[in-house]
Amino acid sequence: MPSSKIKAIRKIKNLSILPRWIIFLLDIAITIFSFILSFLIRVEFNFSALQSFNLLNNTLMMLAFVVPMFSLFRVYAGIIRFTGMQDAFRIFFVVLFANVGYLILDLFYFQWYALHLVPTSVLIINTLLSFILLSAYRVIIKYFFAYITTINSAKKRVAIFGAGDVGISTKRALEHDMTANVQMVLFFEDNQKKVGKNIDGIKIFDSANIKKLLKDFAIDELIIATTKIPSKQKNDIVDFCLDQKIGVFTVPPLKTWINGQLNSKQLQNIRIEDLLEREQIKIYNEILFKQLNRKKVLVTGAAGSIGSEIVRQLIQYKPECIIINDSAETPLHDLKLELDEVGFTNYKLALGDIRNKLVVDDIFDTHQPNYVYHAAAYKHVPMMEDAPFEAVCTNIMGTRIMADKSLAVGVERFVMISTDKAVNPTNVMGASKRIAEMYVQSLYQKQEEAFQKDITVKRTKFITTRFGNVLGSNGSVIPRFKKQIEAGGPVTVTHPDITRFFMTIPEACQLVLEAGSMGNGGEIFVFDMGQSVKIVDLARKMIKLSGLEPDEDIKIEYSGLRPGEKLYEELLNNAENTLPTYHNKILIAKTRSLEYDQLNQKIEALITPAKNRTDVTLVVRAMKELVPEFVSNNSEFEALDKPATVIAINKTA
Repeated sequence: MPSSKIKAIRKIKNLSILPRWIIFLLDIAITIFSFILSFLIRVEFNFSALQSFNLLNNTLMMLAFVVPMFSLFRVYAGIIRFTGMQDAFRIFFVVLFANVGYLILDLFYFQWYALHLVPTSVLIINTLLSFILLSAYRVIIKYFFAYITTINSAKKRVAIFGAGDVGISTKRALEHDMTANVQMVLFFEDNQKKVGKNIDGIKIFDSANIKKLLKDFAIDELIIATTKIPSKQKNDIVDFCLDQKIGVFTVPPLKTWINGQLNSKQLQNIRIEDLLEREQIKIYNEILFKQLNRKKVLVTGAAGSIGSEIVRQLIQYKPECIIINDSAETPLHDLKLELDEVGFTNYKLALGDIRNKLVVDDIFDTHQPNYVYHAAAYKHVPMMEDAPFEAVCTNIMGTRIMADKSLAVGVERFVMISTDKAVNPTNVMGASKRIAEMYVQSLYQKQEEAFQKDITVKRTKFITTRFGNVLGSNGSVIPRFKKQIEAGGPVTVTHPDITRFFMTIPEACQLVLEAGSMGNGGEIFVFDMGQSVKIVDLARKMIKLSGLEPDEDIKIEYSGLRPGEKLYEELLNNAENTLPTYHNKILIAKTRSLEYDQLNQKIEALITPAKNRTDVTLVVRAMKELVPEFVSNNSEFEALDKPATVIAINKTA
């Protein structure tokens, strides 16, 4: 290309926004041209007939109407390369009002002088013609700039999965962005009714052939613009794209669009959380609404990942009041600000420690809750391995205080949130949660025995839920991997064979709410969490999603299992150890029944030295006696395990 042309193109590129006065003059010129052309169309291009219309005076009078309309609607103020529907509406109203104004003037003139200034047909033609020409030249300039700005650069070839409203909005957002430098190539769609049709000239293809078509059309980027794609299919497509070095993006939720419109800058790289999501559990909202509506609900640990999401989901059931308890002051205040922002005011803050019986008594006596969701707990395995006293005091003693008070005041339902680490525990944290489960169950059995003797006894339905790791929770492996990747590595994995189950925080909380509604008392609900995920595979995929190559750009190192950590988590979701419920994703764990008085004595003997912080070995040994299947792994407490207890590792909790 000659140097003179290159210089000219550069000058045009630098003129990224046309001055307003140029746009204003162009609009005036187009208006004059349109008005004269309307006369010519009216007289079938008989130029000699124009003399009878006094064209100059009529044109000046039309400008007298149009110019104020241009100023009022500020049609010259828009950036032409971002011209959209709103600009078209403004132009339409300008030409409509100007011509209607001229028509009204003409009617008055006819009443006074019995003559028309201009034929009505000319005004009708001018209205349509002005709108078309004023809009068309903006579109032409817009695409001229788009062409000039990308004339010397290779365009990215883009495909969109999803030919619905979101997919169409995504296409148009990309095309309106002059800096995006993309070429829309094709749509993919599962809906066979749409396959074979076109959207703005872009053909829709069957998603069943997506892998072949991505290669055949040399696609550089795939945008997933639908939420209806099954998780397995999404994972399969993303794995293929990562192997083929094809970028994968997602469209943010509609509620985050700016003024209801999608901006190309809002497109996001697909996240590992998007790939770990499974089919969401469907809960019976009607049942929950009947139970929770106009009730007082206490949530402990409400400032944590699970507790705060439970609070968010409770709002839709319109409880009379949500009592929000946590011992962490700042996170609790953050949750308060969030609730204020969404306009929810039916809550009470209850700052305090559940290990303090006086605090718990005050909360219950003041607020008198009908439901309790007990999420407060210490959950980090290595930290609890170093602090068994804290695990016992919070997870066991705190739960006992909460459960006892709930029974004493006649709470309708007490839902305890447990963990998969309570199954065949290999660490102090898991064992402490298992003992808490045992206490809640035995307390329920004691209550039922008392009820058989005296039907006036207050009854509380004690229910336990168990699930695995949640995505994005405090201390989750995913945020840690993200920070390590951003820092350039290495990414540290404890063991090449370690696996974990994952679920999203909203999904976990839906399970908690569902269990609270379906439980009859005494059950431990476990969730069918599907297939476990190999952590090293998770790390490799996260590196690839960042546009890097594992072991080349980012190294993966193995740090060894942490204290108390085990390779595989268990949930007791096999047929031998569970019973079905009406929901195919929720099962009831079979557990041994426990006699309350004996268990309570043993727990008291465990709590007393923990509170006095006397002998950590004594405390952990007492935990192992209470939970025979508790066999320590990679921990200083392995020495406390007797050979006879090893055979219990494969037994159920």
